[in-house]
Amino acid sequence: MPQTLPLLRGKELTYSAAREEEVNIVHQLGYHAKQIRFFAYLRDRRDWMRAIVSHHLCLPSVACQVATEENWLHGSYNVCVPVTISCWNKKRVLIRFPLPYRIGEAFRPGNGDEKIRCEAGTYAWLQENCPDVPIPKLYGFALSTGETFSRLENFPIVPRYLQIFRRHALSLLGYPIPSNYVRHPVPNHITLDGIGSTGYLLIEFIEEAQGTMLSDTWTDGKDDVKLRGNLFRSLSRILLSMSRISLPRIGSFAIDNSGFLHLANRPLSIEIQELENENIPTDIPRDYTYSTADSYIIDLLSIHDSRLKHQPNALKDLGDFAYQLSALSAMRTVFTSFFHRDFRRGPFSFTLTDLHQSNIFVDAQWNITCLVDLEWACSRPIEMLRPPYWLTNKGVDQLVWAEYNSIRMEFMEILAGEETKIRASTRPVDSRNVLPYSLTEVMNRTWATGTFWYTLALSSPSGLFSIFHKQIRPLFCPEIYGQEFNLIMPFFWEKDIGNIVRLKTSHKKKYDEDLRRAFEDS
Repeated sequence: MPQTLPLLRGKELTYSAAREEEVNIVHQLGYHAKQIRFFAYLRDRRDWMRAIVSHHLCLPSVACQVATEENWLHGSYNVCVPVTISCWNKKRVLIRFPLPYRIGEAFRPGNGDEKIRCEAGTYAWLQENCPDVPIPKLYGFALSTGETFSRLENFPIVPRYLQIFRRHALSLLGYPIPSNYVRHPVPNHITLDGIGSTGYLLIEFIEEAQGTMLSDTWTDGKDDVKLRGNLFRSLSRILLSMSRISLPRIGSFAIDNSGFLHLANRPLSIEIQELENENIPTDIPRDYTYSTADSYIIDLLSIHDSRLKHQPNALKDLGDFAYQLSALSAMRTVFTSFFHRDFRRGPFSFTLTDLHQSNIFVDAQWNITCLVDLEWACSRPIEMLRPPYWLTNKGVDQLVWAEYNSIRMEFMEILAGEETKIRASTRPVDSRNVLPYSLTEVMNRTWATGTFWYTLALSSPSGLFSIFHKQIRPLFCPEIYGQEFNLIMPFFWEKDIGNIVRLKTSHKKKYDEDLRRAFEDS
């Protein structure tokens, strides 16, 4: 048996460590080989990459220099290939490919295209409605099925003015106006060539002069009050800018094949595609949106149930079984205590659900200069807005109430100040752009009632149980009844719980055998 097996991004794992992991390591052990194949596939298509960049930007292909593999930017869900544009003073752009083996493409074909459509939709919506939110430029995108779109301003002059005339005519006639991303078919000599069953986005490269990732300086600077204040001020303005627009449904924006922007996709979050990537069904159709908060929450709870049913190593033993099922059963029971009835049918607010330190670019004073990786943004109930969980540098299920509340209050004080400034400077004619409630008051109330912890638990398939037992259960059930609680509540999760226990025990036994065999066969 080998000492270790490779995971992604240079990590290795021993058998003893693998046995203790809560995630499906057997599935993850396949990523490394799939990455090698996918990267080799991309490596062989550098000429094609140069051709598509020149197509989207309407530049000669000789002006585009594709970076070699050692200069690619590889994240958890995408690989970005830098391309230098010589006639733009060597400014760079990125071709951003979703990693098909990380987003559930094999289990649910079309996930790659869905991810691209929604990220492009987020760019289009923010550019049109929140131009003060700093994001990279999106120059174009393409789907695996061959539909290719370019930003209108990069079109050749004659087609550009024809499109502008069309948009003007549609506006005069009272018809919907398409987004700024227009169908731009590639010439016959350029094809997608089945690029790993995914398409791509072509976006601006954020150079060091424009900002650096917050994660690069977070550990050293997080205790600096001035730096934190600048970060919180920038983040407050972004949240206020997006939340001022009340949206009619819970879902994700997507650009259709005709270039129109619609709030018509399921609310795509990282949890959904992560679970589907591990062959766990979520049973949410791509074209499904929600008109009420409670219907959305019920489906989110069902996703957690599905993980428990379908992940082969979801349960370690009977004690762990009781611990998890008691939490899931109670989460269904108590959710009406955490969401205000007045907000049941809205307002719904556009939310960046994956706003961690590596997706935030800042200057030397920690003013936010750019937000990247926008694929998981969606419209959600306003009560699901909360400060970032990572403010105390702890994991989602490691937060300490008093410690987090201290820095949360600092953030909320700055948010309140920025909200007051905006309301004071808003003219009556612009009052439609200010929500009829205070975001600060909503977020303070969700903390006071425990809704903060409930929504945080919903966002983490692996962290839900710890968050529930540490932060939510004590609001209803004294600690002295904890043992009885875990004995009784699992029976209310589903009928015939005994058969479920036997089934999950057999799943775990087979998983352990598969894990051992994976190390032995290697």
